[in-house]
Amino acid sequence: MALMDFIRKQFVDVIQWTEEGDGVLAMRYPMQDLEIQYGAQLTVRESQMAVFVNEGQIADVFGPGLYRLTTRTLPVLTYLKNWDKLFESPFKSDVYFFSTRLQLDCKWGTPNPITIRDKDFGMVRMRAFGIYSYKLSDARKFHCEISGTREQYTVADLDGQLRNLVISSMTDLFGESGVPFIDMAANQDELSRQLKGKLEAVFERYGLALDSFVVQNVSLPDELQKILDTRIGMNMIGDLGRYTQYQVATSIPLAAQNEGGIAGIGAGLGAGLGIGQTMTAAMAQATAAAVPAATPMAAPVAPSNADEVVATLEKLHGLVSKGILSQAEFDAKKAELLGRLG
Repeated sequence: MALMDFIRKQFVDVIQWTEEGDGVLAMRYPMQDLEIQYGAQLTVRESQMAVFVNEGQIADVFGPGLYRLTTRTLPVLTYLKNWDKLFESPFKSDVYFFSTRLQLDCKWGTPNPITIRDKDFGMVRMRAFGIYSYKLSDARKFHCEISGTREQYTVADLDGQLRNLVISSMTDLFGESGVPFIDMAANQDELSRQLKGKLEAVFERYGLALDSFVVQNVSLPDELQKILDTRIGMNMIGDLGRYTQYQVATSIPLAAQNEGGIAGIGAGLGAGLGIGQTMTAAMAQATAAAVPAATPMAAPVAPSNADEVVATLEKLHGLVSKGILSQAEFDAKKAELLGRLG
């Protein structure tokens, strides 16, 4: 009867894992109550590792290769079991496979703006995002720190933890570096290298190796970005007085080509501060001549020759086109000025 039970008992004689799909970092080999046959074959493919766990303790770790499970290939497990060197009986042990392939295009980003102290802007809130890649490098550490006895552990299970580690390290780096936001945004490659160096030790703690880390964008929230754009615009303008002089110098040749000559410069340089002041003075003089004084004030000097009369009429005509004087007021003043010439 005992012999029949032994014959009916099933043993595992081939242990291997063929990955199906992406995203699995660790999986427990499904053996249930089966025992591993002495001399069974263990196949660990490239980009894999295998771990034998006996009664809660990691016994042996295997890299890529083909193994016959004997006392020679399971020295630690043999020691834990206190077997003789030539044991030839089946044994029980949990077997875990781990994928050591590169996990690519892992995205990170700040779900909410993080607050940092900036040399140029004081306290600012900023956002950043990018991608990174990593691989499992130490199956023992990963099993003890992360995956444990779970049937399967995936990239998606680890994603949130790694993203939080990235954001925490990034916040610390920004605070320690004292680099202004403008310099961060302009040197994303250097920022990526610094963050990668800071994160490598964090990943190593969990049995992971950080392969690459890229900062794709560093930005401010929309309301702060508008303020930054305004400041950049003011810096580009620089000395407002010199900027206005440049505008005037550029516009005078253009005005001379238009009908009306220099008299039309006001329409082309409405935004120019210097010309604006000139036009304001002309308008004030013309208005004073066109509108009777309501209070006792010094009367404006009347035009004394034909050139001055023509110049005054040009200014008054400009006020009509702007709606400051009516056509009737202009005609009345025109008649008055022309009468003085007679």
